[in-house]
Amino acid sequence: MTEPNPFEMTSTLVAIPSVSFEESAIVDFLQERLDRVPWLETTRIGDNLIARTEMGKDQRLLLGGHTDTVPANNNLEARIEGETLWGLGSADMKGGLAVMLSLAESISSPAFDMTYLFYAREEVAAEHSGLKDIVGENPGLLNADLALLGEPTSGTVEAGCQGTMRFLLELKGQRAHTARPWMGVNAVHRLDKALEVLNGYEERKPVIEGCEYREALQAVRIEGGVAGNVVPDKATLTFNHRVAPDRDLEEAESFIRNIFSSMLTSDDELKLVDSAPPAKPGLSNPMLASMIGKHDLQVRAKLGWTDVAFFDQRGIPAANFGPGDATLAHTQEERITKPAVDSCYLVLKSLIENGL
Repeated sequence: MTEPNPFEMTSTLVAIPSVSFEESAIVDFLQERLDRVPWLETTRIGDNLIARTEMGKDQRLLLGGHTDTVPANNNLEARIEGETLWGLGSADMKGGLAVMLSLAESISSPAFDMTYLFYAREEVAAEHSGLKDIVGENPGLLNADLALLGEPTSGTVEAGCQGTMRFLLELKGQRAHTARPWMGVNAVHRLDKALEVLNGYEERKPVIEGCEYREALQAVRIEGGVAGNVVPDKATLTFNHRVAPDRDLEEAESFIRNIFSSMLTSDDELKLVDSAPPAKPGLSNPMLASMIGKHDLQVRAKLGWTDVAFFDQRGIPAANFGPGDATLAHTQEERITKPAVDSCYLVLKSLIENGL
């Protein structure tokens, strides 16, 4: 069998547009190829594709990645210059998908049973995630002893992830004419106390399994005012909180409510409007530990949120490991290099073929 060329496959995948909710074409392409692989059983649920081996192995490794991209920014087409591939989704995460596809097509006798998961709509709100479609129809397809997601990590292992929470703080006031402001209460002015709370926040930096996480609390939106000559009677502040995996969302919400409690009146409201849980590092998993040790891989905490949290919530250790630079994702300069793709492919190939 000819050795796969995952870099070339990355270019092929980039050439197939797959903006969120428009992923049918790329899933059709993947299914056509994987349906021909004799050692794999494929299942399609909507625009989600799962290819699995059923060889009776003691352990199962899941490699997963999302097929969608953000909208194009004058970077829709694939362009290769030397060993660099430019184009939408090249780093996030068609390089990772190409590695997965190359492994799935070429390794017929893996040391573990394998699941190759290609899922839809990761780049939009979590409520649209294709993972929910799979859970709703056949959750057993996602069972594994370890899940590795091919998010761009520059070839390092990014362990676990931080949770994310979005709060809406609504402060009340009383309307009055701006010529007689003492007759009212300016809700916008009351925001200064809320901003003091945010500015005074001392970030936590817990170290978990050797990985330092760094929590954050940031205002992201302010609204208020009804007219140029009216003291506003309402102002809202939206802020985001990043939560390390040493505490759950309930603990984090209690912390947030506590630090704002002294400035709130009975008419004010602090609402949690969106959240996603953190995920533990999972570095003690034998498969993950073996891969890190054999290849002397760097390990760091994942400060953002990824779908590793989905697997962690299901009791499956998970980590992020893929080619590409995450800082280039979603930018007009998005690109990936051949050495990055090849290196990731060889690390995973070694793990799958040789085992622990």
